[in-house]
Amino acid sequence: MAVGLSEFFTERGDSPVWVGEVELLTAGARRRNVAFSADLDGGGARRLVATIVPAAVELMSVHAEARVRELVRAHGVPVPAVVAVCEDSAYVGAPFVVSEHVAGETVPRRVLRLIEASGTAETVACQWGAAMGRLHTLDPATAPATVAAAGPDPAAEALAVAERGVRDLLDGRPVFAMALRWLERGLPAPPPRTALLHTDMRNGNLIVGPDGLRAVLDWEGAQRFGDPMRDVAWPALRMWRFGHDAREFGGFADRASFVRGYESAGGDVDPDRFRWWKVMGTLTWGLGLAAQAAAHLDGSVRDIVMAASGRRVPEIEWDLLMQIRPSAKT
Repeated sequence: MAVGLSEFFTERGDSPVWVGEVELLTAGARRRNVAFSADLDGGGARRLVATIVPAAVELMSVHAEARVRELVRAHGVPVPAVVAVCEDSAYVGAPFVVSEHVAGETVPRRVLRLIEASGTAETVACQWGAAMGRLHTLDPATAPATVAAAGPDPAAEALAVAERGVRDLLDGRPVFAMALRWLERGLPAPPPRTALLHTDMRNGNLIVGPDGLRAVLDWEGAQRFGDPMRDVAWPALRMWRFGHDAREFGGFADRASFVRGYESAGGDVDPDRFRWWKVMGTLTWGLGLAAQAAAHLDGSVRDIVMAASGRRVPEIEWDLLMQIRPSAKT
């Protein structure tokens, strides 16, 4: 890794570049994040991070992702500054983006402990909401044209995908059938305003320090012209609370704190649309678990639900029942 990065930076500049202190970071479920030190301009070594994107998990090109990140950073969203981009796999085995290193915690349970110790839950929630609010006030047409775009009716499209997924993977599971009917009855109209979405801005893709939110990571799933409430609802799902279920956002904050930050930055929360996307996000996660199980099986729905990932499907069914029950408000 050090040799490949050194060759890359040396070929870009006028003199040899030393790279050392390489460390594989824990962040990144699909992509490798590697911290290292390098002196790029003769001003002394500085800490950097290379995000390496194998072709098998690439959702957008590293150049497009870098452009999205710099676009939102210029709009006030805290994102590590991009230093270099390379689409050539020859140096480290895959394309990569090099960013400034931002110190802090990213592992969710460590984030929760840090926030509890520093007493910054409300601060982080407001900063998190404000980061998303700034993102959603940016004109999505300014993002690179190669970034995926939602269609004219994002909710209807998501529902169609969910219906196919339930039919193919979980046909005969009554809770999923009930949830689909609930989603069909409450299908919202196309959003009055579309936005550039992150699509995964939840606890686990944040860098947090004792002073609060420092950066938002993992922009490879960004989407143009999406429904802002899809983005707002996703981090409120129970799977991102890491055992602290009473705290809706990230396991450390209530909704009011997040919304306060979101609205302070120009965002506007629609409670009904938020609830719809929260149910849709929960159902989608259940389908994802079923798909993971099905990828290793060739059997019945029962086989899928009994597999390792599939055993969590009943948890999702409980979440869906709690969200669509008549007395539920959220």
